[in-house]
Amino acid sequence: MINKFQFGHTEHVSSHIIFGGYALSKATQVEADQILDLLLKYSINHIDTAPMYGNSEKCIGSWMEEHRDKFFLATKSRKRSYDGAWKDLQNSLNRLRVNQIDLWQMHSLTNPQGWDKAIGPGGALEAFIEAREKGLVQYLGVTGHSNKTPAMHLRSLERFDFDTVMLSYNYTLMQKPRYVADFMKLISLCRERKVAIQTIKSIARRPWDNRIKTYNTYFYEPLESQKAIDKMVHWALGLQNSFLVTAGDMKLLPKILDAANRFKKKPSDEEMNAVIDDFDIQWIFDY
Repeated sequence: MINKFQFGHTEHVSSHIIFGGYALSKATQVEADQILDLLLKYSINHIDTAPMYGNSEKCIGSWMEEHRDKFFLATKSRKRSYDGAWKDLQNSLNRLRVNQIDLWQMHSLTNPQGWDKAIGPGGALEAFIEAREKGLVQYLGVTGHSNKTPAMHLRSLERFDFDTVMLSYNYTLMQKPRYVADFMKLISLCRERKVAIQTIKSIARRPWDNRIKTYNTYFYEPLESQKAIDKMVHWALGLQNSFLVTAGDMKLLPKILDAANRFKKKPSDEEMNAVIDDFDIQWIFDY
């Protein structure tokens, strides 16, 4: 059974697992509808997508007329200007076929120059605030992928009371002292403010490098063994007051949901180190 918990200080009680909509970036509607059946089977009630995720918003939009009340719906904007972000929101509302987004997030807000533009006069933050005031969105968040994300999210939370954060979290990455230091500062602040924590990259194995991409995961080659996925998912789910976003591949989703459905406790370091050795797991971002 996949448990549900209060999603930060929002009114949403979220499934411990959030469906990562990037998995639908190249999906047909028939394939997407099969994914919907799987989400309903496991009682997943939280979807995360973005305009730059190919077919994702359009595919999800076809579910909303019948299933809107079953899902907390999150999307993003990577635009840094007011006009660009506002246009993204209008397009997302149209593609998703809804009148309101539950969570609108500044996507990959980790570049200092982009941050200055987004947060400054005429920046995306003004559009975000206006959208919330007009009832087009309920909550606001920030996301990021890279090693500098925790530090930049701290900066964002110092500037504005965002409701959620999203960032990378897995056993291998948490062996990097600098990342750990920034990550724990961020988590401490989030818990103090009851900011919802969303984690990504739980089943990353290594960079793609020159290997042929056999999965739809953009940044990394994923683990595919159920045994390894179990350990990595269970370890990530062991972070208190956090929610795990599934990897961006339809083929991997059943394995991740199966692992989450059997979660009981966080694996030990000894168990995790054995998986690291067995599957040659590497860091996917350079410091």
